[in-house]
Amino acid sequence: MHLPFTSSLVIATYNWPEALEACLKSVLQQQQMPDEIVIADDGSGNDTRQLIAKYKEIFTIPVVHVWHPDEGFKLAAIRNKANAKATGDYIIQIDGDLLLHKDFVKDHIAAAKQGCFIGGSRVILNQALSAQLLTKESREISLFQKGVSNHLNGIHSSLMGKVLSRLIPSKDASGIRGCNMGYWKKDFIAVNGYNEAQTGWGLEDTDLVMRFYNCGLKRTYFKLRGIVYHLWHAEKSRDNVTANHLILQKTIQEKAVRCENGVQQYLAANNPN
Repeated sequence: MHLPFTSSLVIATYNWPEALEACLKSVLQQQQMPDEIVIADDGSGNDTRQLIAKYKEIFTIPVVHVWHPDEGFKLAAIRNKANAKATGDYIIQIDGDLLLHKDFVKDHIAAAKQGCFIGGSRVILNQALSAQLLTKESREISLFQKGVSNHLNGIHSSLMGKVLSRLIPSKDASGIRGCNMGYWKKDFIAVNGYNEAQTGWGLEDTDLVMRFYNCGLKRTYFKLRGIVYHLWHAEKSRDNVTANHLILQKTIQEKAVRCENGVQQYLAANNPN
């Protein structure tokens, strides 16, 4: 039995309101809702601001918009700021270019365990299908339709997934993607969240996960549950990957638990007393 806990769905976005709206519509279809939605906005313009204001009126749960100025790709920083603001005990972390299976939040909440974190998978949608889904009101996706890959990641069976999680250990950071993660906020704070020295695309999620491991957390096997469909977009610049990799290697070599420039700086601002 799980003790009652609260959850925050934290959605990262940047200047793609069409995808964010599709994502939010899929949240509205959830069989179990989170206790709040926190949108981690890496400097989007007014179109995104207006969209979020609209959905604040539609949802029956709080929708919190956390924004900072556009100073390039600073996903680590905006996720830290959003997680600091989140009131939930448990963070379900996604990107705003995902469509969620109707049981996505329910699966994450059911799988949440003390001392563990979740790194989920994604189903990949190609450019043509993504464009089609963004223009249609109905966003039903068949795993066998043209434009879908990573088909096995779309098979859903909560019961079988729960059984497999007891049989199959997940011991490394392979396949970790920040677009589909779950962890306790207290564990995120314990490792000081994302390392903001890592800017630009790449490896900030892996660095976080390695510090989770270094502080004794285990990864929950999460196939057949927590399904997301990833809308196609052009790849981000990878100019900073080499520098980010050096930071990751240092984390691994030193078995670091905490980073220096992380979430702690925002916690005092959100809890002045």
